[in-house]
Amino acid sequence: MGRIKAPVGANKKKTIVGRGVGSKGRTSGRGDKGQNSRTSGGVRPGFEGGQMPLYRRIARRGFSNYPFKEEFEVVSLDAVSKKFEDGEVVSLATLKERSLVKGVESQAKVLANGELTKKVVFEGLKISAAAVKKIEAAGGEIR
Repeated sequence: MGRIKAPVGANKKKTIVGRGVGSKGRTSGRGDKGQNSRTSGGVRPGFEGGQMPLYRRIARRGFSNYPFKEEFEVVSLDAVSKKFEDGEVVSLATLKERSLVKGVESQAKVLANGELTKKVVFEGLKISAAAVKKIEAAGGEIR
């Protein structure tokens, strides 16, 4: 059995630009002269050669709710069934303890995916209407 080998030309060495004569000859792959051939050459991000840049051409109007957006992590009922026992309290803190919710500033919403087989108490969480029905049917409680 022969060894598996990459075809010729498949593994090319990365060209390192601007590291002296040993890298790519006299100009190190930067071309001759000009702002971009210099050590600290080049222009800042967004610069368009003196033309009014796009970020200044476009009007900024109106209100955006983006900075105040609240995102909820989804927790399904079957995940709660696996990680919690009868009579236990399901809160944001206990969900984080059992790795169902990650992140420091995260919030959780319980959705009705799967079946709930245990009587658990839900405390201080957002819960979908379908999940509420399933929780009450299983004998659970919502506070």
